[in-house]
Amino acid sequence: MLTDKQLKTLTGGEKVYKVADQQGLYAAVLRSGTISFRYDYRVNGRRETLVIGQYDANLGAKCQRELSELDYGMTLSLAEARLLLTRARKSLERGESPSRTKVEKRIEANEALTFGKWAEKYFSEAELAESTRAMRKYVYDRNLATEFGRLKLEEITSARLMARCEKIKERGAEAPAVQSRDIVLQIYRFIQARGVKVENPAEAIRPSAIATFKARDRALSPVEIHKFFRALEEVASAATLRLAVKFMLLTMVRKGEFIQARWDEINFETATWTIPKERMKAGRSHTVYLSYQAVDILVAFKACYSASPYLHPGRYESDFPLSNGTLNRLLVGGVEVIRKRGEDFEPFTVHDLRRTASTLLHEAGYSSDWIEKCLAHEQKGVRAIYNRAEYAQQRRRMLQDWADMVDSWISTGSSHVPQVNVSDASAIKLNSAEPGPQIASDSPGVRRRPQLPEQVSALM
Repeated sequence: MLTDKQLKTLTGGEKVYKVADQQGLYAAVLRSGTISFRYDYRVNGRRETLVIGQYDANLGAKCQRELSELDYGMTLSLAEARLLLTRARKSLERGESPSRTKVEKRIEANEALTFGKWAEKYFSEAELAESTRAMRKYVYDRNLATEFGRLKLEEITSARLMARCEKIKERGAEAPAVQSRDIVLQIYRFIQARGVKVENPAEAIRPSAIATFKARDRALSPVEIHKFFRALEEVASAATLRLAVKFMLLTMVRKGEFIQARWDEINFETATWTIPKERMKAGRSHTVYLSYQAVDILVAFKACYSASPYLHPGRYESDFPLSNGTLNRLLVGGVEVIRKRGEDFEPFTVHDLRRTASTLLHEAGYSSDWIEKCLAHEQKGVRAIYNRAEYAQQRRRMLQDWADMVDSWISTGSSHVPQVNVSDASAIKLNSAEPGPQIASDSPGVRRRPQLPEQVSALM
């Protein structure tokens, strides 16, 4: 028979081992040193094991709680484990499986959880890429938490979910409406996988019934870059927000990567920004090589937001990042300024800035490998196996050239896309003491430093 003193001396080994107590109860000592009270028995011709609970040395040798307060799976004293053993043996006398009873009680408890409680479990336990988890959590908090969080699982019907998606669409948020349906779908699948019998209300709703999307191929031309950034100066917004749009164009990053960017990711000595793998779509860290212009913009951010951990915090709280829609609203404002002048200008999104950079750099003759690395695109197939190069020096020089081109287009309105003066990658000079790849000599107005808005310049 075990004693509390003996239990306290048991330690983990290379394998799990058992120490017998009484009436079939034993302590299983796991490799980690955790002690689990267990009971082996046969019922209806089957051999089963009941995990009664985990030993807690702090509870002492005596019974701390009544049997009515105890349940399988709790942390227990030795005396409490013996009490639960008597409950299990009585179940067997009635021909009932104590393990099955334990599972059924857990399922009943799970079914009693609200949708909001299940959502919390989903976001904390589901295997998701961190960027996916963050995006879904944002959409859930913004669109579903208030309306569905307190509802029981069976109260969320397909009709109720569709009505909610339509309501989200009314504010012009078609993508979040579709995402909301998908999040409900995934949460209910998560619930069903844990033994809860419940209908999934999202399965009856096709995403196309909420909204359909056309594949986008929007890329700004050099003239459009000039028009837009000139118009942006007339939009009523913080000067740093206008700089943020340019910073994203210069660095070719995704919106979420910029919004969540923190100062501890920036190295001013090496002029690099290292985005951790947790925030990258491909799950690998990504280095952005910063042009002179990009560094100058960071200096402006630092002058304005030195107390914030984020490069550009939200409007009201320095400890929180920009909201997801802030930059898109700024782009809409710039386009509206142009249209009010009577000019036709197709709307675009923050993501289209990446496509713009890729399109114009390809047109200028830069290597697709360098451009794809700057975009942090994941290569697939045979090419991915054989091409492990990072092209650090080439990317640094290309991004400096890109910043110079953007400055030239903004200042002159030229439609000219300068060509790299090389016929192949090997011709580019990579000695850090020499200038980078040369822009064609007829490229007008190239500058190495941007003209910052007066409101920001005054702070530097």
